[in-house]
Amino acid sequence: MAAIVNAEVPAATEAGAEAEQQWPKESRGWFALFAIVLTMFLTFFDQTVFAMLAERMRASFGLSDSALGFLLGPASVVAFVFVGIPLSRLVDIYPRKFVLAAGIAVMGTITALGGIAQNFAQLVGTRLFVGAGGSAHGPGSYSLLADAFRPVRVPLAFALVQVGFVLGQSGGTWGGGQLIAWTDTMPETLSFLGLTIFSWQLVLIIIGLPGLLAAILFLMVREPPRRSPPDSAKLVPSDAPLGRKIMAFTGLDAIRAINMRGATYWPLFAALALSAIESQGLPAWRVPFISRTYGWTEAEIGNLLGPLIFVASMVGIVVGGIFVSWMNRKWKDGNIRACAIIFTCTTTFAILTPLMPYAELALGCMAATAMFGLAGAPAQNAAIQRIAPNEMRGQVTALYLFMFTFFGAMGSFVIGTVSDLVIGDPQKLWQALLVVAGVFMPTATFFMWRAIKPYGAEVERLEALGR
Repeated sequence: MAAIVNAEVPAATEAGAEAEQQWPKESRGWFALFAIVLTMFLTFFDQTVFAMLAERMRASFGLSDSALGFLLGPASVVAFVFVGIPLSRLVDIYPRKFVLAAGIAVMGTITALGGIAQNFAQLVGTRLFVGAGGSAHGPGSYSLLADAFRPVRVPLAFALVQVGFVLGQSGGTWGGGQLIAWTDTMPETLSFLGLTIFSWQLVLIIIGLPGLLAAILFLMVREPPRRSPPDSAKLVPSDAPLGRKIMAFTGLDAIRAINMRGATYWPLFAALALSAIESQGLPAWRVPFISRTYGWTEAEIGNLLGPLIFVASMVGIVVGGIFVSWMNRKWKDGNIRACAIIFTCTTTFAILTPLMPYAELALGCMAATAMFGLAGAPAQNAAIQRIAPNEMRGQVTALYLFMFTFFGAMGSFVIGTVSDLVIGDPQKLWQALLVVAGVFMPTATFFMWRAIKPYGAEVERLEALGR
């Protein structure tokens, strides 16, 4: 809660405000960070392993590439469209640890229920709720950490959150391959809880249940007090009409703020959305592409791609942070200028991936794409945070994450649709990947370069205002 300032007393200085509201013990912040990193790991472990099951789901339920693409992507974000922004508002109102605990508990439980789905429609239904459960994780985690650590520690905490993403993707790639190989030793169908399921569905039960452990850890977190400037105004006054309060949950306030600086924001959002279609769509089709094109099994793919993704991602985080810092010392628009250069590199390897003559080279290009993708993530996040209005930064961030999540999830469907309707041959999936990479990534890169000048002008405007 904001401190109450007497009208006859000057506004509290930063030192005075800090004296009135002491920072929580740092050990509590590290415990909260551990719970958040674990949740991030479980979230991306789930997504990665689920994508590795793509060929098994296609064969078991008789799916087309379009249907498979829908299951791998849009099915998990349909619910996000309806609940993602409202849940981000709940993060600003209720204790964040409860919102985060409920989200991971729902996600883990519903993932496990996918292990007993009897048909394609039921499996799609589980992914709907999985997307809903995870939609508040990003806004809730960043909000909680910003209050749990002193400002000097926040960049380190945000960087460590990415470790969960890296371990989830790389561990899921390797671990998913091993789990699928294990189910290959079983009969094709099994009897479980009186239901007949495919052996690969046991993988979903195994990866879903640990979500309950993460939920328990969140309940043990000490919720840090919210730290707002003493003179900050509420987004919605307490005496506002009910309709106005409901409207605050829709994100329209943030959209209006974005539109006021549309020349700065919209090129960034367009670049993010178009790149996400390819960068998030490609990982969903990694296993089908390598399997159909080069004849590798899931275990063989995981044994090589898992370590490659881990090393490439860690290099991307370290080198990307150093590169962005160097660019920011030279240019006011350093964040976006760095993103434009990194996008150019990402585009190159994304197009090269489906053209490789050997599986090892294709997997190497995939790892390079992941490396550059993570290298650009800190700059993109920093760019949005630098220009977002303070009083609605949470919802602007949620909209930013929504663009990434929604269009990224659509990527798998776009690739599947191109495979079915344009290419027409499932065994030539590489051509669909080439078409999508060749269209969307260069366009995204163009918009990122286009955003440099207006972003630099906006930073100068904010600096003139003392921000």
